[in-house]
Amino acid sequence: MKSLFVYILCATVWPVAAVWRDGVVPTHGFIALDDGQAARLPPEKNVYQCVKGRIHFRSDAPLEIIEARSNRLRGVIDPTNQQFAWTVEITTFEGFNSPLQREHFNENYMESNKYTNATFTGKIIEKINFEQDGSYPVRAKGKLLIHGLEQERIIKGTLEVKGQKLRVQASFSVPLTDHNITVPKIVHQKIAEEITVTVDAELEK
Repeated sequence: MKSLFVYILCATVWPVAAVWRDGVVPTHGFIALDDGQAARLPPEKNVYQCVKGRIHFRSDAPLEIIEARSNRLRGVIDPTNQQFAWTVEITTFEGFNSPLQREHFNENYMESNKYTNATFTGKIIEKINFEQDGSYPVRAKGKLLIHGLEQERIIKGTLEVKGQKLRVQASFSVPLTDHNITVPKIVHQKIAEEITVTVDAELEK
């Protein structure tokens, strides 16, 4: 059976849904099957949702520093099973050192017309009491999908619980070779082999 993928959708009628593999997350949105068919999901009140999270990356190479950010990170956390899903459209990243550099990022390196989104889906390892306000160090274990290539990762971060809201912060590195992103030798001194990614996102029910 083909795996199901629930895509995060941000629209007027559907606040948000989740990216999920091999299962269904009961939240607002649609299930998108691998063959392009779709089915509507029932609404669910007990999930935390994010539609405007912040994600930033930095390439610190010997001859150049490149930075870009997006305020379009979307995600969901289900407190009942501690599963999560995050996604960001590659073309929403802005910044860079020139418009041409952004164009090369999308066309040559990320191939964003083919691999439109980066996603991270999985489960929080530590048991969190979502009814207790506080700041918790957490490890998120899951599958990081970038440039069409998936890697199993454990990413450390901080989860803050405050009433009906959550705040997630994390910083981690992404080796380009892990996701088959190739850099021409002529510019290898301008693009780092590992990219630093930082995330800061607020979620609410």
